[in-house]
Amino acid sequence: MAPVSILLNILWILIGGAWMAFGWVIAAVIMAITIIGLPWARAAFNIAVYTLLPFGSRAVNRYDVTGVEDIGTGPLGVIGNIIWFVLAGWWLALGHVLTAVVLAITIIGIPFAWAHLKLAGIALWPIGKVIVPA
Repeated sequence: MAPVSILLNILWILIGGAWMAFGWVIAAVIMAITIIGLPWARAAFNIAVYTLLPFGSRAVNRYDVTGVEDIGTGPLGVIGNIIWFVLAGWWLALGHVLTAVVLAITIIGIPFAWAHLKLAGIALWPIGKVIVPA
């Protein structure tokens, strides 16, 4: 990881990244407890790590990386994302948007607000995404 990414990740954790990563972990644990929510729990844990350290990485569609359609990138992935949206996606996205609004008030917080808005989009539709180095 580049020094700039390390610095941005430290600042990110201090000004709002940690509490949203905690929200992702809570969603993952709740999904894991239900047993049938294990596919969503795995995705939520991966994105919790990405939410904790977003600079130096990016989320992309798994099909774009592998070139192969799989369960998460096909029709079952769409159904899984709809279920995710109803159960947890909307409140995680709302948390990211509210945090972005608060951060956007200051000039220094604008890049972090933008990162929260990108994470809000991922929160709505996480199945089929993979985290890769930027």
